[in-house]
Amino acid sequence: MKRGTVVHVSLDPTKGHEQRGARPCVVVTNPAVSSDQRFPMLAVVPLTGTSGEGALYPSLLPGSSGLRQPSWALIDQLRAVDKRRVIRAFGLVSPDELADIDDGIRLFLGLTTSAGAGCGDDSGIDV
Repeated sequence: MKRGTVVHVSLDPTKGHEQRGARPCVVVTNPAVSSDQRFPMLAVVPLTGTSGEGALYPSLLPGSSGLRQPSWALIDQLRAVDKRRVIRAFGLVSPDELADIDDGIRLFLGLTTSAGAGCGDDSGIDV
């Protein structure tokens, strides 16, 4: 499955503040890994129709992705799911939208390459 594919995923059961239910998500797994049958998991970012602000909540537009309404990626809800949780695959987010998701993931996981970039510092990044 390609990175950037919008999939409908069953996320239950959950605990605490985790996103629940069946909802759209964006696949962010390297396709070389996800296509290998030895690895039954996908990394996904759940989506919401509730607007968010900052690098951890990039916006996605409806269209060829299969989304019917403006949506926001919930980078802070990044998770691995078994491929059997995927109910249906739709289209792909745009390259710019996937780049914004990737930037948010790098920030969330502390993988930024610029000095001082990250949460809780004075880098000026709006999270």
